[in-house]
Amino acid sequence: MFGKEFQRKYALTDQGVRNVKQGTFWTVIVNLLMMGGMGIMYKMMEQYMAVLTESAGLPKAAVFIPVVIAFAALSIFTHMQQYSATYGLVYGEVKTVRIGLAERLRKLPLGYFGKRDLADLTETIMGDVNRLEHVWSHCLSYLYGSYVSTAVIAGVMLIYNWRMAIACLWGVPVAFGLLFGSRKLEQRKAEITKAAGIRVADGIQETLENMREIRATNQESRFLKELNDKIDHHEKTMRSGELVTGIFVNAASVIMRLGVATTILVGTSMILSGRMDFMQLFMFLLAITRIYAPFDQALALIAEMLVSEVSANRLMEIYDAKTAEGADTFAPEGHDIVFDNVTFAYNDEQVLNGVSFTAKEGEVTALVGPSGSGKSTCARLAARLWDISGGSIRVGGVDIGTIDPEVLLTDYSMVFQDVVLFDDTVMENIRLGKHGATDEEVLAAAKAANCDEFALRLPDGYRTPIGENGAKLSGGERQRISIARALLKNAPIVLLDEATASLDVENETKVQGALSRLLEGKTVLVIAHRMRTVEAADRIVVLEDGRVAEEGPPAELMQKENGIFRRMTQLQRASAGWSL
Repeated sequence: MFGKEFQRKYALTDQGVRNVKQGTFWTVIVNLLMMGGMGIMYKMMEQYMAVLTESAGLPKAAVFIPVVIAFAALSIFTHMQQYSATYGLVYGEVKTVRIGLAERLRKLPLGYFGKRDLADLTETIMGDVNRLEHVWSHCLSYLYGSYVSTAVIAGVMLIYNWRMAIACLWGVPVAFGLLFGSRKLEQRKAEITKAAGIRVADGIQETLENMREIRATNQESRFLKELNDKIDHHEKTMRSGELVTGIFVNAASVIMRLGVATTILVGTSMILSGRMDFMQLFMFLLAITRIYAPFDQALALIAEMLVSEVSANRLMEIYDAKTAEGADTFAPEGHDIVFDNVTFAYNDEQVLNGVSFTAKEGEVTALVGPSGSGKSTCARLAARLWDISGGSIRVGGVDIGTIDPEVLLTDYSMVFQDVVLFDDTVMENIRLGKHGATDEEVLAAAKAANCDEFALRLPDGYRTPIGENGAKLSGGERQRISIARALLKNAPIVLLDEATASLDVENETKVQGALSRLLEGKTVLVIAHRMRTVEAADRIVVLEDGRVAEEGPPAELMQKENGIFRRMTQLQRASAGWSL
Protein backbone atom coordinates (compact mmCIF):
# COMPACT_ATOMS: atom_id res chain seq x y z
CA MET A 1 0.00 0.00 0.00
CA PHE A 2 2.87 2.40 0.81
CA GLY A 3 5.36 1.32 -1.86
CA LYS A 4 7.47 3.31 -4.31
CA GLU A 5 4.50 4.04 -6.56
CA PHE A 6 2.62 5.56 -3.61
CA GLN A 7 5.73 7.58 -2.69
CA ARG A 8 6.06 9.06 -6.18
CA LYS A 9 2.32 9.58 -6.51
CA TYR A 10 2.35 12.04 -3.63
CA ALA A 11 5.99 13.21 -3.88
CA LEU A 12 6.84 11.89 -0.41
CA THR A 13 10.31 11.45 0.99
CA ASP A 14 11.23 8.23 2.79
CA GLN A 15 10.50 10.01 6.07
CA GLY A 16 7.23 11.22 4.63
CA VAL A 17 6.14 7.65 3.94
CA ARG A 18 7.02 6.70 7.51
CA ASN A 19 4.97 9.67 8.73
CA VAL A 20 1.94 8.52 6.72
CA LYS A 21 2.29 4.99 8.12
CA GLN A 22 2.47 6.33 11.66
CA GLY A 23 -0.48 8.66 11.09
CA THR A 24 -2.48 5.80 9.56
CA PHE A 25 -1.76 3.57 12.57
CA TRP A 26 -3.01 6.13 15.07
CA THR A 27 -6.02 6.95 12.90
CA VAL A 28 -7.00 3.27 12.94
CA ILE A 29 -6.60 3.18 16.74
CA VAL A 30 -8.72 6.33 17.16
CA ASN A 31 -11.46 5.07 14.83
CA LEU A 32 -11.64 1.67 16.54
CA LEU A 33 -11.62 3.36 19.94
CA MET A 34 -14.51 5.60 18.89
CA MET A 35 -16.37 2.51 17.75
CA GLY A 36 -15.68 1.10 21.18
CA GLY A 37 -17.30 4.23 22.59
CA MET A 38 -20.38 3.39 20.59
CA GLY A 39 -20.29 -0.04 22.25
CA ILE A 40 -20.22 1.59 25.69
CA MET A 41 -23.16 3.78 24.69
CA TYR A 42 -25.03 0.69 23.45
CA LYS A 43 -24.47 -1.10 26.75
CA MET A 44 -25.61 1.95 28.70
CA MET A 45 -28.73 2.16 26.54
CA GLU A 46 -29.32 -1.55 27.10
CA GLN A 47 -29.18 -1.01 30.86
CA TYR A 48 -31.52 1.95 30.57
CA MET A 49 -34.00 -0.15 28.57
CA ALA A 50 -33.78 -2.83 31.25
CA VAL A 51 -34.69 -0.23 33.85
CA LEU A 52 -37.70 0.82 31.81
CA THR A 53 -38.93 -2.68 31.01
CA GLU A 54 -37.98 -4.62 34.16
CA SER A 55 -38.23 -1.88 36.80
CA ALA A 56 -34.62 -2.56 37.72
CA GLY A 57 -32.78 -0.22 40.11
CA LEU A 58 -30.66 2.67 38.78
CA PRO A 59 -27.46 1.72 40.72
CA LYS A 60 -26.57 -0.78 37.96
CA ALA A 61 -25.61 2.19 35.75
CA ALA A 62 -22.90 3.23 38.22
CA VAL A 63 -20.57 0.53 36.91
CA PHE A 64 -20.17 2.54 33.67
CA ILE A 65 -18.70 5.62 35.39
CA PRO A 66 -15.10 4.29 35.64
CA VAL A 67 -15.41 2.83 32.14
CA VAL A 68 -16.43 6.22 30.73
CA ILE A 69 -13.58 7.95 32.59
CA ALA A 70 -11.06 5.42 31.29
CA PHE A 71 -12.47 5.78 27.77
CA ALA A 72 -12.19 9.59 27.94
CA ALA A 73 -8.56 9.43 29.13
CA LEU A 74 -7.62 6.89 26.46
CA SER A 75 -9.43 8.94 23.82
CA ILE A 76 -7.49 12.10 24.74
CA PHE A 77 -4.17 10.22 24.60
CA THR A 78 -4.84 8.56 21.23
CA HIS A 79 -6.12 11.78 19.68
CA MET A 80 -2.97 13.59 20.81
CA GLN A 81 -0.84 10.86 19.23
CA GLN A 82 -2.87 11.05 16.04
CA TYR A 83 -2.50 14.84 15.90
CA SER A 84 1.24 14.60 16.41
CA ALA A 85 1.59 11.92 13.72
CA THR A 86 -0.62 13.62 11.14
CA TYR A 87 0.19 17.31 11.71
CA GLY A 88 3.34 17.74 13.77
CA LEU A 89 5.47 15.34 11.72
CA VAL A 90 4.12 16.63 8.42
CA TYR A 91 5.04 20.25 9.13
CA GLY A 92 8.63 19.12 9.66
CA GLU A 93 8.39 17.14 6.43
CA VAL A 94 7.37 20.26 4.49
CA LYS A 95 10.52 22.01 5.67
CA THR A 96 12.57 19.01 4.56
CA VAL A 97 10.89 18.95 1.15
CA ARG A 98 11.48 22.66 0.52
CA ILE A 99 15.13 22.41 1.56
CA GLY A 100 15.47 19.31 -0.59
CA LEU A 101 13.99 21.15 -3.56
CA ALA A 102 16.39 24.05 -3.03
CA GLU A 103 19.33 21.63 -2.86
CA ARG A 104 18.13 19.88 -6.00
CA LEU A 105 17.77 23.16 -7.89
CA ARG A 106 21.22 24.22 -6.71
CA LYS A 107 22.74 21.15 -8.34
CA LEU A 108 20.91 21.42 -11.65
CA PRO A 109 22.79 22.86 -14.63
CA LEU A 110 21.77 26.32 -15.81
CA GLY A 111 20.39 24.80 -19.00
CA TYR A 112 17.52 23.40 -16.94
CA PHE A 113 16.45 26.88 -15.85
CA GLY A 114 16.59 28.06 -19.44
CA LYS A 115 13.95 25.46 -20.29
CA ARG A 116 11.69 26.19 -17.30
CA ASP A 117 9.73 29.33 -16.62
CA LEU A 118 10.85 30.95 -13.34
CA ALA A 119 7.26 31.74 -12.32
CA ASP A 120 6.46 28.07 -12.93
CA LEU A 121 9.34 26.98 -10.68
CA THR A 122 8.27 29.43 -7.97
CA GLU A 123 4.73 28.08 -8.12
CA THR A 124 6.08 24.54 -7.72
CA ILE A 125 8.20 25.40 -4.68
CA MET A 126 5.51 27.46 -2.96
CA GLY A 127 2.05 26.63 -4.32
CA ASP A 128 2.47 22.93 -5.13
CA VAL A 129 4.24 22.17 -1.85
CA ASN A 130 1.49 24.01 0.07
CA ARG A 131 -1.16 21.94 -1.69
CA LEU A 132 0.70 18.71 -0.94
CA GLU A 133 1.24 19.76 2.68
CA HIS A 134 -2.54 19.91 3.12
CA VAL A 135 -2.93 16.47 1.56
CA TRP A 136 -0.12 14.94 3.66
CA SER A 137 -1.51 16.33 6.92
CA HIS A 138 -5.28 16.28 6.38
CA CYS A 139 -6.05 13.49 3.96
CA LEU A 140 -3.64 10.60 3.48
CA SER A 141 -3.47 9.28 7.04
CA TYR A 142 -7.17 9.89 7.65
CA LEU A 143 -8.18 8.23 4.42
CA TYR A 144 -5.98 5.14 4.67
CA GLY A 145 -6.70 4.85 8.38
CA SER A 146 -10.40 4.95 7.61
CA TYR A 147 -9.93 2.21 5.00
CA VAL A 148 -8.32 -0.11 7.54
CA SER A 149 -10.65 0.63 10.47
CA THR A 150 -13.74 0.36 8.29
CA ALA A 151 -12.53 -2.97 6.91
CA VAL A 152 -12.11 -4.30 10.47
CA ILE A 153 -15.51 -3.00 11.57
CA ALA A 154 -17.15 -4.28 8.39
CA GLY A 155 -15.71 -7.73 9.00
CA VAL A 156 -17.20 -7.84 12.50
CA MET A 157 -20.56 -6.57 11.25
CA LEU A 158 -20.68 -9.14 8.45
CA ILE A 159 -20.07 -11.93 10.92
CA TYR A 160 -22.73 -10.61 13.28
CA ASN A 161 -25.44 -9.91 10.66
CA TRP A 162 -24.44 -9.84 7.03
CA ARG A 163 -27.75 -8.42 5.79
CA MET A 164 -27.57 -5.39 8.06
CA ALA A 165 -23.86 -4.97 7.33
CA ILE A 166 -24.52 -4.72 3.59
CA ALA A 167 -27.39 -2.30 4.23
CA CYS A 168 -25.03 -0.09 6.26
CA LEU A 169 -21.93 -0.25 4.11
CA TRP A 170 -22.95 -0.45 0.46
CA GLY A 171 -22.78 3.32 0.01
CA VAL A 172 -19.09 3.62 1.01
CA PRO A 173 -17.52 1.75 -1.96
CA VAL A 174 -20.04 3.28 -4.38
CA ALA A 175 -19.29 6.83 -3.17
CA PHE A 176 -15.53 6.38 -3.39
CA GLY A 177 -15.83 4.58 -6.71
CA LEU A 178 -17.65 7.64 -8.06
CA LEU A 179 -14.88 9.96 -6.84
CA PHE A 180 -12.02 7.84 -8.11
CA GLY A 181 -13.85 7.39 -11.41
CA SER A 182 -13.80 11.18 -11.84
CA ARG A 183 -10.03 11.34 -11.28
CA LYS A 184 -8.98 12.04 -14.87
CA LEU A 185 -11.56 14.78 -15.33
CA GLU A 186 -10.61 16.51 -12.09
CA GLN A 187 -6.89 16.23 -12.81
CA ARG A 188 -7.42 17.71 -16.26
CA LYS A 189 -9.31 20.61 -14.71
CA ALA A 190 -6.48 21.05 -12.19
CA GLU A 191 -3.87 21.17 -14.97
CA ILE A 192 -5.85 23.83 -16.84
CA THR A 193 -6.27 25.89 -13.66
CA LYS A 194 -2.58 25.57 -12.80
CA ALA A 195 -1.52 26.68 -16.30
CA ALA A 196 -3.87 29.68 -16.11
CA GLY A 197 -2.46 30.64 -12.70
CA ILE A 198 1.10 30.48 -14.00
CA ARG A 199 0.13 32.74 -16.91
CA VAL A 200 -1.20 35.26 -14.40
CA ALA A 201 2.04 35.12 -12.39
CA ASP A 202 4.04 35.52 -15.60
CA GLY A 203 1.94 38.49 -16.63
CA ILE A 204 2.36 40.23 -13.28
CA GLN A 205 6.10 39.60 -13.24
CA GLU A 206 6.51 40.79 -16.83
CA THR A 207 4.51 43.96 -16.16
CA LEU A 208 6.49 44.86 -13.04
CA GLU A 209 9.87 44.15 -14.61
CA ASN A 210 9.09 46.20 -17.74
CA MET A 211 7.14 49.03 -16.16
CA ARG A 212 9.61 51.64 -17.40
CA GLU A 213 9.38 50.45 -21.01
CA ILE A 214 5.59 50.11 -20.77
CA ARG A 215 5.19 53.69 -19.62
CA ALA A 216 7.76 55.00 -22.09
CA THR A 217 5.77 53.52 -24.98
CA ASN A 218 2.31 54.40 -23.58
CA GLN A 219 1.30 50.73 -23.44
CA GLU A 220 -0.24 50.75 -19.93
CA SER A 221 -3.78 50.14 -21.16
CA ARG A 222 -2.83 47.24 -23.42
CA PHE A 223 -0.75 45.47 -20.77
CA LEU A 224 -3.37 45.97 -18.07
CA LYS A 225 -6.09 44.66 -20.38
CA GLU A 226 -4.00 41.56 -21.18
CA LEU A 227 -3.34 41.04 -17.47
CA ASN A 228 -7.04 41.44 -16.64
CA ASP A 229 -7.93 38.92 -19.35
CA LYS A 230 -5.47 36.42 -17.85
CA ILE A 231 -6.91 36.95 -14.36
CA ASP A 232 -10.49 36.56 -15.65
CA HIS A 233 -9.54 33.35 -17.47
CA HIS A 234 -7.88 32.00 -14.32
CA GLU A 235 -11.00 32.81 -12.31
CA LYS A 236 -13.20 30.98 -14.84
CA THR A 237 -10.99 27.90 -14.80
CA MET A 238 -11.04 27.88 -10.98
CA ARG A 239 -14.82 28.11 -10.92
CA SER A 240 -15.16 25.37 -13.49
CA GLY A 241 -12.76 23.08 -11.59
CA GLU A 242 -14.45 23.73 -8.25
CA LEU A 243 -17.88 23.13 -9.78
CA VAL A 244 -16.83 19.73 -11.12
CA THR A 245 -15.25 18.83 -7.78
CA GLY A 246 -18.31 20.01 -5.84
CA ILE A 247 -20.69 17.98 -7.99
CA PHE A 248 -18.81 14.72 -7.51
CA VAL A 249 -18.06 15.26 -3.80
CA ASN A 250 -21.66 16.12 -2.95
CA ALA A 251 -22.99 13.27 -5.07
CA ALA A 252 -20.66 10.86 -3.28
CA SER A 253 -21.73 12.23 0.11
CA VAL A 254 -25.42 11.80 -0.73
CA ILE A 255 -24.87 8.23 -1.94
CA MET A 256 -22.93 7.31 1.20
CA ARG A 257 -25.62 8.81 3.45
CA LEU A 258 -28.26 6.72 1.73
CA GLY A 259 -26.84 3.87 3.79
CA VAL A 260 -28.70 5.29 6.81
CA ALA A 261 -32.02 4.93 4.98
CA THR A 262 -31.30 1.39 3.81
CA THR A 263 -30.19 0.46 7.34
CA ILE A 264 -33.50 1.67 8.77
CA LEU A 265 -35.54 0.00 6.04
CA VAL A 266 -33.79 -3.38 6.29
CA GLY A 267 -33.71 -3.20 10.10
CA THR A 268 -37.41 -2.39 10.33
CA SER A 269 -38.23 -5.25 7.97
CA MET A 270 -36.18 -7.68 10.07
CA ILE A 271 -37.81 -6.45 13.31
CA LEU A 272 -41.28 -6.95 11.84
CA SER A 273 -40.32 -10.46 10.73
CA GLY A 274 -38.98 -11.25 14.20
CA ARG A 275 -35.37 -11.81 13.09
CA MET A 276 -33.99 -8.84 15.01
CA ASP A 277 -34.99 -6.65 17.96
CA PHE A 278 -34.95 -2.87 18.31
CA MET A 279 -31.72 -2.75 20.33
CA GLN A 280 -29.84 -4.52 17.56
CA LEU A 281 -31.13 -1.95 15.06
CA PHE A 282 -30.04 0.78 17.46
CA MET A 283 -26.58 -0.82 17.62
CA PHE A 284 -26.23 -0.73 13.83
CA LEU A 285 -27.40 2.89 13.70
CA LEU A 286 -24.73 3.81 16.24
CA ALA A 287 -22.14 1.87 14.25
CA ILE A 288 -23.03 3.57 10.98
CA THR A 289 -22.52 7.03 12.46
CA ARG A 290 -18.96 6.06 13.42
CA ILE A 291 -18.29 4.40 10.06
CA TYR A 292 -19.27 7.56 8.20
CA ALA A 293 -17.59 10.01 10.57
CA PRO A 294 -13.96 9.22 9.57
CA PHE A 295 -14.92 9.57 5.92
CA ASP A 296 -16.58 12.97 6.32
CA GLN A 297 -13.29 14.89 6.27
CA ALA A 298 -11.62 12.46 3.87
CA LEU A 299 -14.55 12.65 1.47
CA ALA A 300 -14.37 16.43 1.43
CA LEU A 301 -10.64 16.26 0.71
CA ILE A 302 -10.54 13.20 -1.54
CA ALA A 303 -10.92 15.39 -4.61
CA GLU A 304 -8.03 17.56 -3.42
CA MET A 305 -5.98 14.39 -2.97
CA LEU A 306 -6.68 13.38 -6.56
CA VAL A 307 -5.85 16.86 -7.85
CA SER A 308 -2.66 16.89 -5.74
CA GLU A 309 -1.21 14.27 -8.05
CA VAL A 310 -0.75 17.09 -10.58
CA SER A 311 1.36 19.00 -8.03
CA ALA A 312 3.25 15.83 -7.14
CA ASN A 313 4.11 15.24 -10.79
CA ARG A 314 5.50 18.78 -11.04
CA LEU A 315 7.72 18.17 -8.02
CA MET A 316 8.91 14.85 -9.39
CA GLU A 317 9.90 16.55 -12.64
CA ILE A 318 12.47 18.51 -10.62
CA TYR A 319 13.65 15.44 -8.72
CA ASP A 320 13.93 13.46 -11.97
CA ALA A 321 16.00 16.13 -13.73
CA LYS A 322 19.63 15.17 -14.17
CA THR A 323 21.96 17.02 -11.82
CA ALA A 324 25.52 18.13 -12.46
CA GLU A 325 27.59 16.00 -10.11
CA GLY A 326 31.19 14.88 -9.79
CA ALA A 327 34.18 14.39 -7.53
CA ASP A 328 34.55 16.58 -4.46
CA THR A 329 38.27 17.16 -5.03
CA PHE A 330 39.90 19.20 -7.78
CA ALA A 331 43.70 19.11 -8.16
CA PRO A 332 44.63 20.28 -11.67
CA GLU A 333 48.20 20.57 -12.91
CA GLY A 334 48.02 24.25 -13.78
CA HIS A 335 44.97 26.03 -15.08
CA ASP A 336 45.10 25.80 -18.87
CA ILE A 337 41.55 25.53 -20.25
CA VAL A 338 41.40 23.12 -23.19
CA PHE A 339 38.32 22.79 -25.42
CA ASP A 340 38.62 19.54 -27.34
CA ASN A 341 36.09 19.06 -30.16
CA VAL A 342 33.29 20.45 -27.96
CA THR A 343 29.69 20.30 -29.18
CA PHE A 344 26.68 21.75 -27.43
CA ALA A 345 22.98 21.91 -28.26
CA TYR A 346 20.43 24.08 -26.51
CA ASN A 347 16.75 23.10 -26.82
CA ASP A 348 17.68 20.85 -29.77
CA GLU A 349 19.41 23.78 -31.49
CA GLN A 350 23.08 23.20 -32.23
CA VAL A 351 25.12 26.07 -30.74
CA LEU A 352 28.70 24.72 -30.83
CA ASN A 353 30.03 22.20 -33.31
CA GLY A 354 33.55 20.81 -32.87
CA VAL A 355 35.10 23.78 -31.02
CA SER A 356 38.76 23.30 -30.07
CA PHE A 357 41.15 25.86 -28.56
CA THR A 358 43.36 26.38 -25.51
CA ALA A 359 43.27 29.29 -23.05
CA LYS A 360 46.71 29.18 -21.43
CA GLU A 361 47.52 30.04 -17.86
CA GLY A 362 49.09 33.45 -17.51
CA GLU A 363 47.51 34.68 -20.75
CA VAL A 364 44.40 36.59 -21.75
CA THR A 365 42.41 34.66 -24.34
CA ALA A 366 39.63 36.59 -26.04
CA LEU A 367 36.59 35.04 -27.69
CA VAL A 368 35.13 37.26 -30.39
CA GLY A 369 32.69 36.86 -33.22
CA PRO A 370 29.25 37.89 -34.44
CA SER A 371 26.24 37.73 -32.13
CA GLY A 372 25.03 34.17 -31.71
CA SER A 373 28.39 32.64 -32.62
CA GLY A 374 28.72 30.88 -29.23
CA LYS A 375 31.10 33.14 -27.27
CA SER A 376 29.08 33.36 -24.05
CA THR A 377 28.18 29.70 -24.35
CA CYS A 378 31.88 28.81 -24.30
CA ALA A 379 32.40 30.84 -21.13
CA ARG A 380 29.53 29.09 -19.36
CA LEU A 381 30.66 25.66 -20.54
CA ALA A 382 34.20 26.42 -19.32
CA ALA A 383 32.79 26.83 -15.78
CA ARG A 384 30.42 23.87 -16.15
CA LEU A 385 27.40 26.05 -15.69
CA TRP A 386 26.05 23.92 -18.52
CA ASP A 387 27.18 20.42 -19.49
CA ILE A 388 28.53 19.84 -22.98
CA SER A 389 26.87 17.50 -25.48
CA GLY A 390 30.12 16.04 -26.82
CA GLY A 391 33.90 16.34 -26.70
CA SER A 392 35.66 17.42 -23.50
CA ILE A 393 36.78 20.49 -21.56
CA ARG A 394 39.85 20.08 -19.40
CA VAL A 395 41.42 22.37 -16.82
CA GLY A 396 44.97 21.48 -15.95
CA GLY A 397 44.46 18.09 -17.57
CA VAL A 398 41.31 17.31 -15.52
CA ASP A 399 37.99 16.78 -17.32
CA ILE A 400 35.67 19.28 -15.63
CA GLY A 401 32.71 17.00 -16.37
CA THR A 402 34.02 14.71 -13.62
CA ILE A 403 34.17 17.46 -10.96
CA ASP A 404 31.35 18.69 -8.77
CA PRO A 405 30.45 22.18 -10.06
CA GLU A 406 30.66 23.76 -6.61
CA VAL A 407 34.14 22.37 -6.10
CA LEU A 408 35.17 23.42 -9.60
CA LEU A 409 33.92 26.99 -9.19
CA THR A 410 36.20 27.65 -6.24
CA ASP A 411 38.91 28.17 -8.90
CA TYR A 412 36.79 30.58 -10.98
CA SER A 413 35.93 34.26 -10.79
CA MET A 414 33.24 35.41 -13.19
CA VAL A 415 31.80 38.69 -14.40
CA PHE A 416 28.95 38.27 -16.84
CA GLN A 417 27.04 40.83 -18.84
CA ASP A 418 23.91 40.41 -16.73
CA VAL A 419 24.89 41.63 -13.27
CA VAL A 420 22.97 40.26 -10.28
CA LEU A 421 23.13 42.27 -7.05
CA PHE A 422 21.29 41.88 -3.75
CA ASP A 423 19.29 44.34 -1.70
CA ASP A 424 22.20 45.06 0.63
CA THR A 425 25.06 47.52 0.99
CA VAL A 426 27.80 48.08 -1.57
CA MET A 427 30.27 46.53 0.86
CA GLU A 428 28.29 43.32 1.37
CA ASN A 429 27.57 42.90 -2.34
CA ILE A 430 31.29 42.96 -3.04
CA ARG A 431 32.04 40.68 -0.07
CA LEU A 432 30.00 37.93 -1.75
CA GLY A 433 33.10 37.27 -3.85
CA LYS A 434 34.94 35.93 -0.81
CA HIS A 435 33.16 34.77 2.30
CA GLY A 436 34.75 36.22 5.43
CA ALA A 437 36.82 38.83 3.58
CA THR A 438 37.95 41.76 5.73
CA ASP A 439 36.77 45.30 5.08
CA GLU A 440 40.29 46.19 3.95
CA GLU A 441 40.23 43.40 1.33
CA VAL A 442 36.81 44.49 0.10
CA LEU A 443 37.83 48.14 -0.17
CA ALA A 444 41.04 47.24 -2.01
CA ALA A 445 39.08 45.25 -4.60
CA ALA A 446 36.51 48.03 -4.87
CA LYS A 447 39.19 50.64 -5.46
CA ALA A 448 40.86 48.46 -8.11
CA ALA A 449 37.51 48.20 -9.91
CA ASN A 450 37.08 51.99 -9.76
CA CYS A 451 34.13 51.82 -7.34
CA ASP A 452 35.39 54.69 -5.17
CA GLU A 453 34.17 57.22 -7.71
CA PHE A 454 30.48 56.50 -7.06
CA ALA A 455 30.50 54.70 -3.69
CA LEU A 456 32.05 57.58 -1.77
CA ARG A 457 29.33 59.92 -3.07
CA LEU A 458 26.57 57.74 -1.56
CA PRO A 459 25.00 58.87 1.77
CA ASP A 460 26.78 56.20 3.83
CA GLY A 461 29.55 55.37 1.40
CA TYR A 462 30.18 51.67 1.00
CA ARG A 463 27.61 50.94 3.70
CA THR A 464 24.75 52.40 1.68
CA PRO A 465 21.96 49.94 0.68
CA ILE A 466 21.63 49.83 -3.11
CA GLY A 467 18.08 48.46 -3.49
CA GLU A 468 16.81 45.34 -5.21
CA ASN A 469 19.36 44.26 -7.83
CA GLY A 470 21.17 47.58 -7.41
CA ALA A 471 18.16 49.67 -8.42
CA LYS A 472 19.77 52.83 -6.97
CA LEU A 473 22.86 52.49 -9.17
CA SER A 474 23.54 52.98 -12.86
CA GLY A 475 24.41 50.08 -15.15
CA GLY A 476 28.10 50.94 -15.14
CA GLU A 477 28.18 51.23 -11.34
CA ARG A 478 26.48 47.87 -10.95
CA GLN A 479 28.98 46.27 -13.30
CA ARG A 480 31.94 47.70 -11.41
CA ILE A 481 30.61 46.09 -8.21
CA SER A 482 30.47 42.80 -10.06
CA ILE A 483 34.07 43.26 -11.23
CA ALA A 484 35.18 44.11 -7.69
CA ARG A 485 33.47 40.95 -6.45
CA ALA A 486 35.46 38.87 -8.95
CA LEU A 487 38.72 40.62 -8.08
CA LEU A 488 38.13 39.98 -4.39
CA LYS A 489 37.77 36.25 -4.97
CA ASN A 490 41.22 36.24 -6.63
CA ALA A 491 40.68 32.84 -8.28
CA PRO A 492 43.24 31.41 -10.71
CA ILE A 493 40.71 31.43 -13.59
CA VAL A 494 38.78 34.56 -14.56
CA LEU A 495 35.87 34.65 -17.01
CA LEU A 496 34.82 38.07 -18.27
CA ASP A 497 31.72 38.14 -20.47
CA GLU A 498 31.17 41.68 -21.77
CA ALA A 499 32.52 42.86 -18.41
CA THR A 500 33.03 46.44 -19.55
CA ALA A 501 30.00 46.72 -21.81
CA SER A 502 28.23 49.27 -19.59
CA LEU A 503 31.27 51.49 -18.96
CA ASP A 504 32.14 54.65 -20.78
CA VAL A 505 35.53 54.92 -22.50
CA GLU A 506 37.22 56.65 -19.56
CA ASN A 507 36.03 54.17 -16.93
CA GLU A 508 36.63 51.24 -19.26
CA THR A 509 40.26 52.31 -19.59
CA LYS A 510 40.60 52.54 -15.81
CA VAL A 511 39.05 49.13 -15.22
CA GLN A 512 41.12 47.56 -17.98
CA GLY A 513 44.24 48.92 -16.30
CA ALA A 514 43.16 47.45 -12.97
CA LEU A 515 42.40 44.12 -14.59
CA SER A 516 45.75 43.98 -16.34
CA ARG A 517 47.57 44.56 -13.04
CA LEU A 518 45.52 42.27 -10.81
CA LEU A 519 44.95 39.38 -13.24
CA GLU A 520 48.63 38.80 -13.95
CA GLY A 521 49.51 35.10 -14.00
CA LYS A 522 45.89 33.91 -14.18
CA THR A 523 43.98 32.13 -16.91
CA VAL A 524 41.73 34.82 -18.34
CA LEU A 525 38.95 34.18 -20.81
CA VAL A 526 37.40 37.39 -22.16
CA ILE A 527 34.26 37.68 -24.27
CA ALA A 528 33.68 41.05 -25.93
CA HIS A 529 31.97 42.63 -28.90
CA ARG A 530 34.12 45.77 -28.95
CA MET A 531 37.41 44.93 -30.59
CA ARG A 532 39.34 47.64 -28.76
CA THR A 533 38.55 45.78 -25.54
CA VAL A 534 40.59 42.75 -26.66
CA GLU A 535 43.42 44.42 -28.56
CA ALA A 536 45.75 43.75 -25.63
CA ALA A 537 44.81 40.07 -25.41
CA ASP A 538 47.53 37.45 -25.87
CA ARG A 539 45.37 35.30 -28.11
CA ILE A 540 42.15 35.76 -30.07
CA VAL A 541 39.73 32.94 -30.87
CA VAL A 542 37.20 33.98 -33.50
CA LEU A 543 33.93 32.02 -33.48
CA GLU A 544 31.45 31.94 -36.33
CA ASP A 545 28.34 29.74 -36.52
CA GLY A 546 29.50 27.70 -33.54
CA ARG A 547 32.95 26.90 -34.98
CA VAL A 548 36.46 28.27 -34.56
CA ALA A 549 37.02 30.34 -37.70
CA GLU A 550 40.31 32.03 -36.76
CA GLU A 551 42.83 31.82 -33.95
CA GLY A 552 46.05 33.64 -33.08
CA PRO A 553 47.56 36.85 -31.63
CA PRO A 554 45.68 40.08 -32.50
CA ALA A 555 48.53 41.42 -34.66
CA GLU A 556 48.65 38.19 -36.65
CA LEU A 557 44.90 38.14 -37.25
CA MET A 558 44.98 41.77 -38.37
CA GLN A 559 47.31 40.75 -41.19
CA LYS A 560 44.74 38.42 -42.76
CA GLU A 561 43.31 40.16 -45.80
CA ASN A 562 39.81 38.67 -45.58
CA GLY A 563 39.93 37.71 -41.93
CA ILE A 564 36.84 38.03 -39.76
CA PHE A 565 38.69 39.72 -36.90
CA ARG A 566 40.26 42.27 -39.25
CA ARG A 567 36.89 43.02 -40.85
CA MET A 568 35.12 43.42 -37.48
CA THR A 569 37.88 45.73 -36.22
CA GLN A 570 37.77 47.87 -39.35
CA LEU A 571 33.99 48.17 -39.19
CA GLN A 572 34.00 49.21 -35.54
CA ARG A 573 36.78 51.73 -36.06
CA ALA A 574 35.01 53.15 -39.08
CA SER A 575 31.77 53.48 -37.14
CA ALA A 576 33.68 55.31 -34.40
CA GLY A 577 35.16 57.73 -36.91
CA TRP A 578 38.63 56.15 -36.78
CA SER A 579 40.92 55.22 -39.67
CA LEU A 580 43.02 52.11 -39.95
